[in-house]
Amino acid sequence: MNITYNSPILLIQGIDIPHRFIYPAFALLLVPYLIILTTNIGVMLLILMERSLQQPMYLLFFSLSFNDVLGNTVVLPRMMLDIVSTIPSISYSWCVSQAFFSQTYGMSCHTVMMIMAFDRYVAICHPLRYTSIMSPAMVAKLTVSAWSTSIALNSITLGLAVRLTRCHSIILNAFCDTASLFKLSCQDLSINNITGLTIITIINGLSITSVAFTYFRILISCVSKKNKELNRKAMQTCASHLVLYMIMLWSGFLVLISHRLPIHNGYRTLAALLFLIIPANMNPIIYALQTKELRTKIVQILYSKVTQLQ
Repeated sequence: MNITYNSPILLIQGIDIPHRFIYPAFALLLVPYLIILTTNIGVMLLILMERSLQQPMYLLFFSLSFNDVLGNTVVLPRMMLDIVSTIPSISYSWCVSQAFFSQTYGMSCHTVMMIMAFDRYVAICHPLRYTSIMSPAMVAKLTVSAWSTSIALNSITLGLAVRLTRCHSIILNAFCDTASLFKLSCQDLSINNITGLTIITIINGLSITSVAFTYFRILISCVSKKNKELNRKAMQTCASHLVLYMIMLWSGFLVLISHRLPIHNGYRTLAALLFLIIPANMNPIIYALQTKELRTKIVQILYSKVTQLQ
């Protein structure tokens, strides 16, 4: 069928959930989302309010938390609404917006993680040169570059999707992304697929290479140093970060592969939720609570609140 379909409303395939499990499924998304908002926004506000925390490392924490809040806010509330809706639907303009922000979030996960890995490498391997290398100006440049690269590359793939004429009205996914917009068209998608896969390969390749290199250098540095306590803390933080990075990487791969293979929509949705929820819940714990200065500030605030209540 090669007809043009320009309806402003699209149907969403959504998640196939039996009626008796609708509200438990809603709660399973709501609770992690509220935790993500509370922890990440709390870290962001603390960094903004405390001048002593407005340093390069904490500004990177802020960028990471902002990205986690952005990605989950774009996807999860809409997904919860679709779960309880009789006929899940979305306007085409909002679908494009959701695809833009969700894909920007996905790319920013990699670009921000590259900066975080480099920051840890400098802090552990070159502690005496940390303040000169990771200056506020350098962190600002790296952060702007990370977000600008994600937005620019995502705009290319999304622009190629929007130019297509539509002949379908169903989003074959639980939320809108660029690949789902591709599937609304009956045109030749070769250019879209080649461009999208090229950009994904570049982003993932740079991400994997930079993280692998920095962590290899960190491992060598820890092995060569004799400070066991410092090495233990460094390896603990790096190991936690590496586990989350692998979850993000492989769940992202599964989402990409599932769009190109006849895989059930439920598996694609599960992979997307892993990509969204687990890192966003764990990042504040790994980066914030394992950082002495930030942990101290959090304890001080909690102690003052308890004291006031008493």
